[in-house]
Amino acid sequence: MRTNDGLIDYLKHTGVLYDGMVEQAMRRVDRLAFIDPIYQNQAYEDRALPTALGQTISAPHMVAIMSQHLAISQGMKILEIGAGSGYQAAVLSELVGPAGEVHTIERIPALASTAEKRLIVYSNVRIHIGNGAQGLKPLAPFDRILVTAAAHSVPQALLDQLAEGGRMIIPIGHGAAQRLILVEKIAGSVRKTDLACPCIFVPLVG
Repeated sequence: MRTNDGLIDYLKHTGVLYDGMVEQAMRRVDRLAFIDPIYQNQAYEDRALPTALGQTISAPHMVAIMSQHLAISQGMKILEIGAGSGYQAAVLSELVGPAGEVHTIERIPALASTAEKRLIVYSNVRIHIGNGAQGLKPLAPFDRILVTAAAHSVPQALLDQLAEGGRMIIPIGHGAAQRLILVEKIAGSVRKTDLACPCIFVPLVG
């Protein structure tokens, strides 16, 4: 693929991208703008790419899968754990619209600074430096939480900060044994669904 639209068309053709709102959000966010210069010739490939300091920018199909399972509506308040390159936050920004909020936590200040520069055009995104496993309690609750690092189990702090009726998507497991888990808070109880989607994310540092 040589263009962002070509990438999105490919994701639709493979059946990975099926939600119209997520499709339009991903079309409006040019992945090239979030790729380090040395890898920009691979920006429109459906693969994870390295970023500074050993992190990665998720493959576009994973961004689509996670965004679709969150079922985001305009005006929602979202917490993202792991700002990384800023690409996922930009897609979330488009999904919540100008009335919504995206708060993204990054533990590595240099990555946070780079992501902040890339996201400057997204007025509804705020970047916070801190421990993502602890969430962002002063701004809780959140309608949706998206975790871009793998945990041994769902952190209690994030469960506590998820709003009633809210959804969280998080990779659980180690190395190549990770799987995406959808967490829903319904009538005060927590329901966890294994999405049967293998994945590989960097570990969540608690």
